Amino acid sequence: MTNALDILTLRAGYGAINVLWDVSLSVETGKTTVIVGPNGAGKTTLLRAIMGLVPATSGDIRVDGQSRKAMKTWDRVADGLVMIPEGRMIFPDMTVEDNLMMGAFPPGCRREWKRNKAMVMDMFPRLAERRGQIAGTLSGGEAQMLAIGRGLMEQPRVCLIDEPSLGLAPVVVDEIFRILARLRAEGLTILLVEQNTSRALKIADHVHLMQSGKVVLSERGDRVDLERLHALYFAHETAA
Repeated sequence: MTNALDILTLRAGYGAINVLWDVSLSVETGKTTVIVGPNGAGKTTLLRAIMGLVPATSGDIRVDGQSRKAMKTWDRVADGLVMIPEGRMIFPDMTVEDNLMMGAFPPGCRREWKRNKAMVMDMFPRLAERRGQIAGTLSGGEAQMLAIGRGLMEQPRVCLIDEPSLGLAPVVVDEIFRILARLRAEGLTILLVEQNTSRALKIADHVHLMQSGKVVLSERGDRVDLERLHALYFAHETAA
């Protein structure tokens, strides 16, 4: 199996503050790779660095084996890297449908916008019901569905999803993870950051645990010992 995304000894941060310390990991094509870890571990910074929103000071970011470290963020999106950020970050004064159409803005996505919108509406019936509604009036769960739908309108080759269950009611979390499981089954390449480890492991092909800007554990999803993962997560023990 080839890798859709490779992160090689990546360092990145904010100004003089370095956050990522020689992070290396790979995301296999058509698989779901999960990153877990406590607050402040560098998970969101890693996704931002992959997208070029945070400058990488060393190391490399490769898509299908080709370096993308020097590319602008919008060129990475055009190349198939799409990020669904933490906190939804929809356009609150625009309608649901217009939010989705913003996802179809990249030139490579415009030709298939009708098919992609129909796919998103089928995946999220509540968005179809609310297509003319102002996005800022949606519930938290509906806003998260809209953020995911907008990302799918961009026809991602690699989809980076940051904390999709954060702040949502359990019944909505169930629905979000059903959608993630469906996307995984359909072969979308996903890099998922998630603090709900037990839920994330159920859809993970590979798991990476981050602590203090470093990857301290990397295992296949079906081989992860949840108790040991939690012990490392809360720093009750250290990785060998």
